[in-house]
Amino acid sequence: MRVTPLLIGVALTLEASVALAQPNLRSTFPGRRVGGGTRGECTARVLAHLVPGSSVYAPAGGLIGVLEGPSANPRPVAISFRQMNASGSSDAARKLLANRELPAAAAGVTLLSVPLKGATVWESSYRCEEAPGDPNDPLAMVSSEAPPAVSLLLSDATPADTALQARLKDLKALCGRTISREQLGGAFDLSDVLSGPDWPAQLPVRCPQ
Repeated sequence: MRVTPLLIGVALTLEASVALAQPNLRSTFPGRRVGGGTRGECTARVLAHLVPGSSVYAPAGGLIGVLEGPSANPRPVAISFRQMNASGSSDAARKLLANRELPAAAAGVTLLSVPLKGATVWESSYRCEEAPGDPNDPLAMVSSEAPPAVSLLLSDATPADTALQARLKDLKALCGRTISREQLGGAFDLSDVLSGPDWPAQLPVRCPQ
């Protein structure tokens, strides 16, 4: 097959588009690394991704982390990974790559491995469904959904990503043990999130298989 100048030009254009895609996503993705709302025991509970403040991150070896806040009634965490649609389509149109549910647990950090295949949208939220109440009770509360933590995972690492990769690697070395609240907050710029009086001084580091 003869390669024409036109085909070469098209190939170069596509290559340039791919090279520019991830930097553009870094500046335009509407991420939210701390999910949850402001009302309700479950929906207001802290749930945060261990990513930069922009909520855009390039993990090393697919290693990511989730921070769960204190709660008297822990709930499971639903996690999904979807392929980022370059056309900017709605979330429902993004191809589901994988989903996972973490069991209800006390405050702590959970490390996971993500099935990264190109630009991937990562969402995490508590399952806050409540048993239906008495329909005749005017004070019965209807369960509500809180905004999930949303991050974009990319393959091209910036210096900020590389530094965070090292911190997550150090955190992984603590699997099955604990890390102090102050140390975790400083390492991931979450000191303000971890400042509440209900947080324990030491947080478990969970690494499920």
